Amino acid sequence: MSQGASQSRVKFADHYNAWLRHHRLSAADSLFRVLDNLVSSVLTWLVIGIALALPVALDVALDNAGELSAGWDSPSQISLFLADDIQVEAARQLATELQAREDVASVRFVSREDALAEFSELSGFADVLASLEENPLPNLLLVSPAGDLGGAGAGGLRAQLGAMPQVAEAVLDMAWLQRLNSLMELSRRMVMAIGALLVLGVVLILGNTIRLAIEARRDEIVIVKLVGGSNPFVRRPFLYTGLWYGVGGGFFAGLLVTLALWFLQQPVSRLAALYESEFELAGLGLMGFLNLLVLGGLLGLAGAWLAVSRHLAKIEPR
Repeated sequence: MSQGASQSRVKFADHYNAWLRHHRLSAADSLFRVLDNLVSSVLTWLVIGIALALPVALDVALDNAGELSAGWDSPSQISLFLADDIQVEAARQLATELQAREDVASVRFVSREDALAEFSELSGFADVLASLEENPLPNLLLVSPAGDLGGAGAGGLRAQLGAMPQVAEAVLDMAWLQRLNSLMELSRRMVMAIGALLVLGVVLILGNTIRLAIEARRDEIVIVKLVGGSNPFVRRPFLYTGLWYGVGGGFFAGLLVTLALWFLQQPVSRLAALYESEFELAGLGLMGFLNLLVLGGLLGLAGAWLAVSRHLAKIEPR
């Protein structure tokens, strides 16, 4: 006796296995399609890589500048230029008094003769300075504030010491570093703004690339929808295409930044050696490179999702 059609429920495990299998097939097929048009893909990766490399390179440069200036933050130093009538003994007595203060870590006395000799050696104008009838430089006290004093505390100490009658002028030598830090903060914000614009550009580039891929496969999409393929089923290969483009762009961005740092390493090391410094450029490192790959992949997914959401719904069987 013949039986009619019967209905059965598909197990959750079967649903999951089919979903996982389609993910693997979509990932492999989209990667094959990207590599099949290698020249076009490399150009797309280069465009994305350059757009990502610019803010990353600027950020790495700021990190290196911050690393270089970190050794200058402490201790701050206050230069006390003493009045012309203050002799050596009085200057040494003042140094002893200042050394006893709790907010002062150390005091170093530099006589006007020592200051002139040091200036002659460093400036290269020894012959000109030797022709002067008298030494124009005053006696100097170099005061290092206590370590627990912040920038505001060092500024207050400078004001107190500058008000002393023996002091003609008090200069906080860290003022220039505070200006440098402010400039670096401004530069970092500018890099963030430029990076945000370039990231938006990357998303739009990837979105346009995926849109072209959708148009090229319009007939295939119509057939898949005719046989019952859902929108997530059709969307999945294009999301993986965006992912591969983004990961490739992130790889090229890391490669470009690494090459730029390698190109600059030798002249930077030579310049540091002239200043008797052991400073070396710090690169992205393994984690930085991996972060670029992840960032590129996320941007690729975002661009693909944007394109698929806008254009896939317009393709329906007639």
